[in-house]
Amino acid sequence: MQSEKAIENWLKQNNITEVECLVPDITGNARGKFIPAKKFLKEDSRLPEAILAQTVTGEYSSNFWELLGTLDGDMLLEPDPGTMRLVPWANETTGQIIHDCLTKDGKPHPFSTRNVLKRVLSLYEAEGWEPVIAPEMEFYLIEKNIDPDLVLKPPIGRSGRPETARQSYSIDAANEFEPFVETMYSYAEAMELDVDTLIHESGAAQLEVNFIHGDALALADQVFTFKRMVREAALKHDMYATFMAKPMAIEPGSAKHIHQSVISTKDRANIFATADGQYSELFYNYIGGLQMYTPFVMSFFAPNVNSYRRFTREVSAPINLHWGFDNRTTGLRVPDASPRDYRVENRFPGADVNPYLSIAATLACGYLGMKKGLKPSAPFAGNAYMEDITLPRSLEEALRGLEDNQDIVDLFGEKFIQLYTSIKLVEFEEFNRVISSWERQHLLLNV
Repeated sequence: MQSEKAIENWLKQNNITEVECLVPDITGNARGKFIPAKKFLKEDSRLPEAILAQTVTGEYSSNFWELLGTLDGDMLLEPDPGTMRLVPWANETTGQIIHDCLTKDGKPHPFSTRNVLKRVLSLYEAEGWEPVIAPEMEFYLIEKNIDPDLVLKPPIGRSGRPETARQSYSIDAANEFEPFVETMYSYAEAMELDVDTLIHESGAAQLEVNFIHGDALALADQVFTFKRMVREAALKHDMYATFMAKPMAIEPGSAKHIHQSVISTKDRANIFATADGQYSELFYNYIGGLQMYTPFVMSFFAPNVNSYRRFTREVSAPINLHWGFDNRTTGLRVPDASPRDYRVENRFPGADVNPYLSIAATLACGYLGMKKGLKPSAPFAGNAYMEDITLPRSLEEALRGLEDNQDIVDLFGEKFIQLYTSIKLVEFEEFNRVISSWERQHLLLNV
């Protein structure tokens, strides 16, 4: 009743006329429906279970009906009042609320990616631990492109000229898109997103926004909201924003780096630090878990066929499982920090991830490392790009590994792993039916 009262007061105080009832799908995009505000609390919200089992192209997994156990029945939705936000781009005064998905008997739906993250977080809670994370989101601004056969181009900025050179951390390059940036920050403030700094990344019209460290579930919700918000801000300025991992062949990919630490719920101390300011045994166990289990969860860090184009040498993306102190060539970087802020930066996830699954995956790896007392390799001090590529090179290869590790299957739930694998294999097979221009150019008359 308290949550209902909080929502009712929020609707009245903001004169909201319509509510977006949102659910994250398997890709991390918003599904749901619009409900008039005056009816929002008067009726139970429901959506078909099938929306949790759709591919990025709108198809369904090969074993959808078998795993679902129903003939596409309804699931119950429960609004989370902690996710109430205004929708600043809407024409009417509109609010949005993220909903949890429940089965008809009121249990957390096993196919909901938000519930998967909650499941992992409950394991930390049982140990008296609380993860603290900070995502870094990279994305590209591009010219509007309605023809998928055309190569993407960066938009024209205020100067009237396109970018042609690497502009990492350039203030002037970021200012080229000042109107968009102002809109983005205005929307972020209206939606109470904890965005922090903005930089221009190395790609043409590639930007990065950092979030303030905080609660894992709250920040997953914020990233879910942020990606949608950025696309809307870009459309207002007659351009697209894309979170594809590798949208342009000659430009670097876009990542979602996740900084992570763990604090004790008892005394709020960082468990990665000892009393005398050294890195703790649990810190090394956490890295050991990331090294051990990352190959098995790579399809959560690289969930699309395009994701694997990002893992190439010398383009700011990791290619192996090395870790190092303040070494950006490694997939696991330990930034310089005071003991209170000791943390690990996971550089494997792309910007195209489902935020709930990518955060759940990195926390699951670290949890298993701490519980099993896993030891990491020695910290890598050289250029990890000069080492062998050891990561999966395709979505199909990564998916094979996902079902191979029982520890991961147990943490995420066997039925969820089966569903996710089947959904992504459908996408992979559909992609495989497309003949590329490279094949036509080099193989048509030469083989």
